[in-house]
Amino acid sequence: MQAEIQNLQAQLQTRPPVSKDLSLVTLVPKWSGTDKAVPLNDFFEILESTARVGNWPQEDLIRIATMKLTDVARVLYNATLELHDKDITWTAFKSAFYNRFRDVRTDQFHITQLQTAKQGKDESPQEFADRCRSPAYKTVPKVEDEAKQKWHYEQAERMLLASFTSGLSGQAGRHARINLPGNVEEALKIAITVNLAEIQERRNETFYVEEDRPTFMRSAQQWYRAKHNSVCRSQSHTKSEPKGTS
Repeated sequence: MQAEIQNLQAQLQTRPPVSKDLSLVTLVPKWSGTDKAVPLNDFFEILESTARVGNWPQEDLIRIATMKLTDVARVLYNATLELHDKDITWTAFKSAFYNRFRDVRTDQFHITQLQTAKQGKDESPQEFADRCRSPAYKTVPKVEDEAKQKWHYEQAERMLLASFTSGLSGQAGRHARINLPGNVEEALKIAITVNLAEIQERRNETFYVEEDRPTFMRSAQQWYRAKHNSVCRSQSHTKSEPKGTS
């Protein structure tokens, strides 16, 4: 056993170290901290997943996160001395931003926003689905238990589906509600299919109208020419008649 352990240790020592790939920094978006920015949690998740793939140490993770800060988020970093501490941990770095940019609105606010969502006049089904996702996922609490976390996400998905199908307008919404989709992706597929079918139907109607229009125009022109010729003949006949004597 001792010999096997020594052999494994020797193999580990001779194995070349895994190099880090900083070129993946381009995959990380900038984060401003404004209302138009992606959720803070999404920003950190992108950072952490990219760091795992690129084999970045904690120091590089914090340095890259700092590079990606703009606008309000950059102001916070510049004004917070603890964020400049060379010994700061990644957990402490994230906590400073979570404390500043936490969403103070309650879950009930997001639930109400979700339940009252309606598709806009010029809004596509895909855009409406994306708009519904934001308040739906904001109702999901962060818990340590994986089973409970999964349950919370499933609850959010069910609310998202109900609100999306309810808020869809026109024939797309009607078909989505009739077909009882199992998730929002299925509902979105139904809505997009119906919309495409309606667009194609309108194009077909336009095509047939354009095809029929020359026939109609020719008939109208023929009628006009016949009427014009009739009037001309009538006038010519009137002029050719001899005038009566008094």
